[in-house]
Amino acid sequence: MQDTAIIHNEILRLKEDRHAIILAHNYQTADVQDIADLTGDSLELARAAATMEGDVIVFCGVDFMAETAAIISPEKTVLLPSQDACCPMADMITADELKLVKSRHPDAAVVCYVNTTAEVKAESDICCTSSNAVKVVNSLKEDQIIFVPDRNLALYTQRFTKKEILPWEGFCSVHDRITPAHVRQAHDLHPDAVILVHPECRPEVIDLADHVASTSGIIRHVCNSSEKEFIIGTEIGILHRLTRECPTKKCYPLSIAAICMNMKKTDLSKVRHALLELQPRITVPDEIAHRARRAIERMLAV
Repeated sequence: MQDTAIIHNEILRLKEDRHAIILAHNYQTADVQDIADLTGDSLELARAAATMEGDVIVFCGVDFMAETAAIISPEKTVLLPSQDACCPMADMITADELKLVKSRHPDAAVVCYVNTTAEVKAESDICCTSSNAVKVVNSLKEDQIIFVPDRNLALYTQRFTKKEILPWEGFCSVHDRITPAHVRQAHDLHPDAVILVHPECRPEVIDLADHVASTSGIIRHVCNSSEKEFIIGTEIGILHRLTRECPTKKCYPLSIAAICMNMKKTDLSKVRHALLELQPRITVPDEIAHRARRAIERMLAV
């Protein structure tokens, strides 16, 4: 505990010295969330990277998130404390693969989930997040949409649009592992609980849920609801924030195995080291960043 307190205080001192802001995704560990200036989902953190004042952004998340911050704020130093914290789903499609799909559907618009590499964003018309995917798709004039890389989010979005969505066969390994059996088991254990799931879950899981929302949407629903018990169908890191912000509510994980190991690679020691050394730094080549920025800014304008 003493060592943790020392590191915590060093981070606060270094943050002030570096004029830095610390952003943490909702799936980060509890101590990392607690040291952050802002904890949120991909959309919240993307907006924060564009608007919060600071010379340095310490992004406690995975690689594509830090890349997005670097694209939006090229004048800032963007640090990813754990350099090997990647998103397997983002690596399920490459820019060359997307170019091939585009050549086969020249009249389609390309919507890329923010969980993609900078190179894929550069080949896309517009980005989206799990909270605004439906709104983004419906904002486009094209009737056919290439949606990459998450097939589950694509299928969820298809429920709310008349446009034809062509999904890429990528997926989040954490959410895709959640099955209807997990839902039924959790419901048997907590029969009075409201079931909330993330739209990265499989369609058959979504069909059994009471509500579907992004991580921040789940938090808002729990805090604002008159209900008292909730089954949470997303990565279990969110439970810390739910406990902190909605202390009167009882929240249970839909699956205790819903853990993103890449999100857990960041710890306080790595945050301190990043601030001390200003490394590992995330940069994006100008030519890629310029084209990717258009897709991100178009999303932020929706």
